[in-house]
Amino acid sequence: MFLIALSTVLVMLFYALPGFLLVKTRLVPAEGISSFAKLLMYVCQPALIIYSFMQAEFSAELLCDMLFVFVFVLAVLAAVILAARFLLRKKIEDVKYRIYILSLCFSNCAFMGVPILEAVLPEYPQAVAFSAMFSLAMNILGWTLGSAIITNDRKYMSAKKIVLNPAVLALIVAVPLFVTGAKLPSVITDMITLLGRMTTPLCMIIMGMRLAKASPRSVFGKLAQYLICFAKQMVLPALVLLLLLPLPVDHNLKVSVYIMFACPVASVVLNFAEMLGEGQEYAANFVLLSTGLSALTIPLMVLLV
Repeated sequence: MFLIALSTVLVMLFYALPGFLLVKTRLVPAEGISSFAKLLMYVCQPALIIYSFMQAEFSAELLCDMLFVFVFVLAVLAAVILAARFLLRKKIEDVKYRIYILSLCFSNCAFMGVPILEAVLPEYPQAVAFSAMFSLAMNILGWTLGSAIITNDRKYMSAKKIVLNPAVLALIVAVPLFVTGAKLPSVITDMITLLGRMTTPLCMIIMGMRLAKASPRSVFGKLAQYLICFAKQMVLPALVLLLLLPLPVDHNLKVSVYIMFACPVASVVLNFAEMLGEGQEYAANFVLLSTGLSALTIPLMVLLV
């Protein structure tokens, strides 16, 4: 399992090379990176959610498991965000610390999580459906509590933001199809599958673009960033595993949730920072460093299960 996880992560990291070269050679201007991020957030990510639901057959047991994953992840993420917000309350005016808070708990559960889950648990397609639940919980928090923390403005805490965001809108399509077992025309299914599978390479291409514009020292030269990444990618998933172990749920479900928590800092942290216009540099540094470190941390964490 260690070698499978390692090879999967290394292949994904290789996807960053085209983005790096495109910006370094100025074929893509730096100001165009945010447009790629919007394509990822508004098109590919919703397609990935629908694709994830398409990978598993409906059953009452699976539905209960998916609801459990959603509630568990939502509760853990909200608890970590609020605890970190309280601990850093005296420094909250500095956007750097506000980015620290989200970087500590938001995982790249979809763009990196799905291919890792498919590689590590090939006989358990339900894992991909669980990634959709993780992504849904994270996006609901991202569009509300997360946006409020990045901007330090409570206006983002609204019911409208909970309902009208790409992840929830994708569920309006995905859930009825999942529950009824209805099949879309093959042309549409192929399109959704292709767009959904674009998320990983597109996410990594954007990472490469960001790396081309970043200062190596700002990404790799700050101890605080390593400490946050260590807590995010090793300490938090280990604590999550301890919480899951005594619960009466399937072992593969526990492994799936654990692996998603062990994924690097979510690119949505950077995407939200880009869209909200605050903390972009700090968010980019965390995503880049965390993604690079994941080549070591994910294979190591997989050894625990």
